[in-house]
Amino acid sequence: MPREHTLITLTSKGLYCPRGDFYIDPWRPVERAIITHAHADHARPGSKRYLTSATGANVLRERVQKDAAIDGRPFGEPVHLGEVIVSLHPAGHLLGSAQVRLEHRGEVWVVTGDYKVHDDPTCETFEPLQCETLITESTFGLPIYRWPDERTVFEEIHEWWRANQEAHRTSVIYAYALGKAQRVIAGLDPEVGPILTHGAVSRFVGVYRNAGVELPPTEHVTAENAKASRGRALVIAPPSAAGTPWLRKFAAISDAFVSGWMQLRGARRRRNVDRGFVLSDHADWPGLLRTIEGANATHIGVMHGYTDVLSRWLTERGYETSIWATRFQGEGDDGAEEPREPTGGAEESSGVESA
Repeated sequence: MPREHTLITLTSKGLYCPRGDFYIDPWRPVERAIITHAHADHARPGSKRYLTSATGANVLRERVQKDAAIDGRPFGEPVHLGEVIVSLHPAGHLLGSAQVRLEHRGEVWVVTGDYKVHDDPTCETFEPLQCETLITESTFGLPIYRWPDERTVFEEIHEWWRANQEAHRTSVIYAYALGKAQRVIAGLDPEVGPILTHGAVSRFVGVYRNAGVELPPTEHVTAENAKASRGRALVIAPPSAAGTPWLRKFAAISDAFVSGWMQLRGARRRRNVDRGFVLSDHADWPGLLRTIEGANATHIGVMHGYTDVLSRWLTERGYETSIWATRFQGEGDDGAEEPREPTGGAEESSGVESA
């Protein structure tokens, strides 16, 4: 752990703050949980009380249980929990996603949760924070991970969509149902053709629209509209729909996967899809370094993903670092979160290629 007397400790239930008596993204049900965002690997059902951002409250409610005791607070508003002052700040990962800032007797810690520093019209923009201790994710913590311009990615998606229409194939994009799917929809041009959504995606599209996020028109997939739009539509579905009988209603298809992992040669092959488009809701290598440098922290804790690589890189450059255990690897519920893609052989694990 970073210090002898830590403000946050790692327990069997996850990150725990003894001086405030709360957990951050606990792995198991607890008395009080602060939730950075509503992906299933961060937001587990069963806790007695939840604290999250105001815009993330309805997303979290959809994820856990409808009658859960959820306290949604505006970004930046201080909340006193025990001896600790807590505030939530935009993480840019998905709608309502938050970094957790903790202050105790003048010492400040920040837990980033998952975050990205690139602009996204479907969620709040990442807010840089300064602190003494920064606990950052490192999902894409290799120098090879550098995201392409988003406009170029959507130009490629539209070009692929039109080519499929010329070949009389329905376009199917697999994207995580919460966050990634809505970001993809926001970038689509409805003039190209109808946009249909799988039920797991539709569930959260409604939450986003109710929060005021502008999205082009979409329709929930039915047997009727699937048949009527064969060869013209673009369908957004979770990865769990790949290879299932559900796809038969569209007749001939061409499918694609949207993820930061698609930058890695071999990832598309493992997914067994026709195309891969690089679009991630996590920080790439430059984004991670920019966040760390901007925090001016005296200690960097690293969680999730390529922790060894990022920690070693930082240590070699004079940072005091520590590696915190990865998140609870429990079962997912519909592929809503961006999972940690397993690495392959030496070519991939060495960082020669990008995800």
